[in-house]
Amino acid sequence: MAPRPAWKGYLKLSLVSCAVELTGTTDHSEKVSFRVINRKTGNTVRRQYIDSVSGKPVGDDDEVKGYEIGDDEYLLVEEDEIDAVQIESSHTLSIEQFVNRADIPQIYFDTPYYVTPADDVSEEAFAVIREAMARQKKAGIARIVLYRRERPVMIEPFDKGLLLTTLRYDKTVRKPDEIFRGMAKTKIDPELIDLATHIIDKKQASFDPSGFEDRYEEALLALIQAKQKGKKPPVVQAAERPANVVNLFDALKKSLAGDDDAVADNPASAKKAAPAKAGAKNPTGKKPAAKARKSA
Repeated sequence: MAPRPAWKGYLKLSLVSCAVELTGTTDHSEKVSFRVINRKTGNTVRRQYIDSVSGKPVGDDDEVKGYEIGDDEYLLVEEDEIDAVQIESSHTLSIEQFVNRADIPQIYFDTPYYVTPADDVSEEAFAVIREAMARQKKAGIARIVLYRRERPVMIEPFDKGLLLTTLRYDKTVRKPDEIFRGMAKTKIDPELIDLATHIIDKKQASFDPSGFEDRYEEALLALIQAKQKGKKPPVVQAAERPANVVNLFDALKKSLAGDDDAVADNPASAKKAAPAKAGAKNPTGKKPAAKARKSA
């Protein structure tokens, strides 16, 4: 079954426009999910709104949204009144400006959506907009009303279509200085950085998302399958939590040695590892070792 579009409307660049659809990029239908069950009867349970004063259940027809305007005083707003609120971005993605994608900090990116032409008539205009953006290597900035909120978005060429990513408002993003201001400046031994850099070189590879599996999901399925068969759930030893590094130099050397052993055991991984840069210091030479004894 084809996924349902999350939004339908128009993509507009100056006087050029075309009908488009937004489709979510992710699918969570196959994830393990649980229902809440009444332990005594084995029946599923359902949630129900309860009047906070009378304690009585509230029927669906009596549920209405309320906007608080005072202490325990609410203005009632009907669903059709909310649906009637329409602005340009409710139905049109009007590209307002173009920017370099790299100029947008990663912390502003929220949710991605695929953008495709909604009908055959729109395909030519859609392709023109996409190819012009690709040629200029720019990302478009627009706004869209999605799930009853107007959101700034970034639009960029992606494969045969476009990728739209909703952006967070500046006022909702915690600034780095709020979090990092208390961190002290640390003077770092350049030889320690050389060792860490060498480890990074050893672990370089091409990004392959197909190599990631949800191991927690697999453990949940193993639990479910065991209970279905009337067996005891498998006992999984919790992984040992890492401790704070006492001797950073020794830890880096052991990490490097462990990576070398892994490459020796698996020659295929050696092809993925990037070679060390020419002229780089020998990370396992005597000079660092002498320094380690001095600092001990």
